[in-house]
Amino acid sequence: MSDNDSLQQIAHLRREYTKGGLRRTDLTEQPLPLFERWLAQACDAKLADPTAMVVATVDENGQPYQRIVLLKHFDERGLVFYTNLGSRKAHHLETNPRISLHFPWHMLDRQVMVQGTAERLSTIEVLKYFHSRPRDSQIGAWVSKQSSRISARGILESKFLELKQKFQQGEIPLPSFWGGYRVTIDQMEFWQGGEHRLHDRFLYQRDGSAWKIDRLAP
Repeated sequence: MSDNDSLQQIAHLRREYTKGGLRRTDLTEQPLPLFERWLAQACDAKLADPTAMVVATVDENGQPYQRIVLLKHFDERGLVFYTNLGSRKAHHLETNPRISLHFPWHMLDRQVMVQGTAERLSTIEVLKYFHSRPRDSQIGAWVSKQSSRISARGILESKFLELKQKFQQGEIPLPSFWGGYRVTIDQMEFWQGGEHRLHDRFLYQRDGSAWKIDRLAP
């Protein structure tokens, strides 16, 4: 089979989604309890990186960018992730704090999409999480000037060994260029795959102190 033949097969790749449906009686009044339930089920199913989410931001020219980031905490105030404050995503959020998150739980035929606004975390919140990380991960935060161009991987490895020696004893300080964001939720959509492409989609939209829930056509 030629490469062109292989590419042509992509159009015919499909499967039925048979994991189950999502009915209005399954919904909670607010989105977070349902999100918590689905996340727990993703963890129980031993999915690889169940907290991995696609984070989408937009630059000053309107160009969207996406990348995978790990969710580290959530509560009624929003969803939290951490990053280098010199990264591309951080620069985008400085000028446009609007953000979109996407949890692709394919093995459960589920997706969750979030739209909201990102706000910087306080230094106290960041410091608490930073010192809960494995020591090598703390050093790794010091090593990389995220999104900058480098000539070779060896530069990172050499810097890591240098800093590992420097921080051999004592507490590793929090880098001034490392922090986190809390995403306040304006909308959260739950998608459950269904047979014959009749998927179940429910959209929660903030309506003052309450939530409006609508079923969306697939």
